[in-house]
Amino acid sequence: MKKKKKKSKVEEPEEVLSEVQGEEDEEGLTPEERRILERKIKKERKKEEKQQMKEAGVSAQETEPVKPSGSEMAQDYLTCWSKNRKDWRFQKTRQTWLLQHMFDSDKVPDEFFAVLLEYLDGLKGGARETTVKAAESVIRDCEDSEDSAAAVKAGRAREVIQLLSS
Repeated sequence: MKKKKKKSKVEEPEEVLSEVQGEEDEEGLTPEERRILERKIKKERKKEEKQQMKEAGVSAQETEPVKPSGSEMAQDYLTCWSKNRKDWRFQKTRQTWLLQHMFDSDKVPDEFFAVLLEYLDGLKGGARETTVKAAESVIRDCEDSEDSAAAVKAGRAREVIQLLSS
């Protein structure tokens, strides 16, 4: 295949296609080869456009959509579980996040903690035992502290133990 000289202007798709079709007649390109050639031309065209944008001083920054925080996703998960069980489905990552952060009143507000306790009532197996052990550990850690946040954590941990030990 002959190498083309780079052109300073960006070619129109019709021109590129006619060039590719012209090459097909000359070189007998298969459809796969034609597709690869079209991709290469498109890539070069995009690169040239980006270079022109850069020279003009315009940045082509793409903004990423804002993702909801773990707390927001967990709250949505609990809300769906409590109000719309038919459409709710189990999500291991949400449950894990909730179990790790359930004692933190900043991440799991009080209004969602009540729903979380209902959710935890259905917890089974190893997760139930691990949660009880984690709650006992939080109580031990908070015994010596006189901090109000530690008292809230300990209170939540006692509620969890009371619920899951019965």
